[in-house]
Amino acid sequence: MEARTQGPANFDVITAVQHLNKAVHAGGVDPLVLELVHLRASQINGCSPCVFAGVASAKKHGETDERLHNVVTWRETPFFTEAERAALALTEAATRIQDGAPGVTDEIWDAAAAHFDEKQMSAIVLNIALTNFFNRINRATREQAGKTW
Repeated sequence: MEARTQGPANFDVITAVQHLNKAVHAGGVDPLVLELVHLRASQINGCSPCVFAGVASAKKHGETDERLHNVVTWRETPFFTEAERAALALTEAATRIQDGAPGVTDEIWDAAAAHFDEKQMSAIVLNIALTNFFNRINRATREQAGKTW
């Protein structure tokens, strides 16, 4: 598969995204939780460049191979905290919004809110949305795995 675009990115969009990233990281959420959220949404959406770059970024933050290899099966493994599990459940519910899907139920929201305050919840939701934004752009343009940010 070949990428559909080779040209420079739109710098206005890049600036806006940088501001959104600052807001995510100012939310007080453990960077490893944000990395897990990004990786899980990217796995669901089949975004190879975001999975590739997300794994590299998580490793820079000290994440282990054992946990990274098991994000896709987080429910069946003992490697994640209850807070991480709540964030991953929120990520899946907010990412899988196809017709008829229940989306983020009160139960899923309340489970995450039991571990994260309002500012942190906002940061996690923004991180999920931003990841889905990039996943869709990368899928549409056939961006290739191998780059990191």
